Amino acid sequence: MSTRCIALLGCKDEPTDALEEYSRYLAAALEVHDIQLEIRRVPWEIHGWTEALHALRIQAFRWRDTWVLLQYTALAWSPRGFPRKVLPALKILKSAGARVGIVFHDVEPYPGTRLIDAIRRFAQVRTMRRALALADLAVFTVPPERLSWLPAVPPNATFIPVGPNLPIPVARTAFTNQNPVPTIGVFSITGGESGVRETKIILASVRHATQKLGKIRLSIFGRHAEDRENELREGLRDVPVELSVEGVVESAEVVQRLSRCDVLLFVRGPISSRRSSGIAGIACGLPVIAYPGSETAPPITDAGVVLVSADRPNELSAAIVRVLSDADYRMELAALSRAAYQSHFAWHVIATRFSALLTTR
Repeated sequence: MSTRCIALLGCKDEPTDALEEYSRYLAAALEVHDIQLEIRRVPWEIHGWTEALHALRIQAFRWRDTWVLLQYTALAWSPRGFPRKVLPALKILKSAGARVGIVFHDVEPYPGTRLIDAIRRFAQVRTMRRALALADLAVFTVPPERLSWLPAVPPNATFIPVGPNLPIPVARTAFTNQNPVPTIGVFSITGGESGVRETKIILASVRHATQKLGKIRLSIFGRHAEDRENELREGLRDVPVELSVEGVVESAEVVQRLSRCDVLLFVRGPISSRRSSGIAGIACGLPVIAYPGSETAPPITDAGVVLVSADRPNELSAAIVRVLSDADYRMELAALSRAAYQSHFAWHVIATRFSALLTTR
């Protein structure tokens, strides 16, 4: 008889919902372990909190002795990142006799220098600490000892990285790209002002690389990519770059596009084991050029990741030139990415770790 578990999500993100994709891939991988993971939501953005929590209370009575894994990001439980309603949701589950787990996809409070940012950080840290105390199991998507708000790792905490949220073929072939034009991939750009900053970084680094390498192909796709297309095309005017810009594409097409690249450029903040768009490049056997941060630690650093300083733009440009011009170096990095994916980021590995937790506690 299979074991039943629940993945509990907050509001749905559009146009793509990374937490729902994560839950679906995890559910498929857990089937091998005879674990049935069902996806449920607390749709507060549709019905309001009073009705949404009432509906959760009714459902929770059927979840006694069932693992319920609440998927946490601040914005999934609050329109402005004040996620205090997570706590009554967890208390409802506990009072119904469910076995409560929480998966922290946001592991640190949001940055910012305004007064409202400081208030939001205080609220997020307070909520995360209280949620951790309520949960029977806490899964962090980065090593918990790296977190600023956690003075000591509690006994109910464990670390499991996220997967690539992509249909990666089981049988991976070696990195054998023979692109006539060196190709850089960028998978998604952040929205808002952060996206403006990222676009400037991409433009500067690619322009510099063409001075050393000549013609380059730049493939940018995913969320918010189309929002930056005009800036990208204007910024690369009269530069020998073959530019392709697309918005959200099907997951299988993401794999195809990444597999046709020579390197993934990841400048959406520091890379870590919770950044699925960076892990996508690793899963597709690519070298990845990225920034380090407080969350950057093994196993992400075991992959073919070239870390460069965000404060020294020349390092980013130099890294692109070296990866694209040195075939042996590129293949060495690609081999490290393939090995790290198979050891740490493949869904069957992640599911095995979840299975051990859910069936032995």
